[in-house]
Amino acid sequence: MIRDSLILASVLFALGLAGVLLRRNVVFVLMSIEVMLNAAGLAFIAAGARWQQADGQVMFIFILAMAAAEVAVGLALVLALFHHYKSLDADEASRMKG
Repeated sequence: MIRDSLILASVLFALGLAGVLLRRNVVFVLMSIEVMLNAAGLAFIAAGARWQQADGQVMFIFILAMAAAEVAVGLALVLALFHHYKSLDADEASRMKG
């Protein structure tokens, strides 16, 4: 059971990493980062269940708080990028000039 959870976490993390590396749309990159954070949280919970400690759940609460902050900042950046360039392409962000 715990081994299956860790395998699922590693598959989810790999899918999120592939999304970050392969996609150019900023919204998909942010969603891929969310998948990676959730995979890390699942790994913490599985490890906590293995050793019957609540530490994994506490770390997952911190991961959720960090993910909420990342969503807020990421959404603000996406809106600013779209307002300025009328596109959500990550390559446009790398060409930002004043």
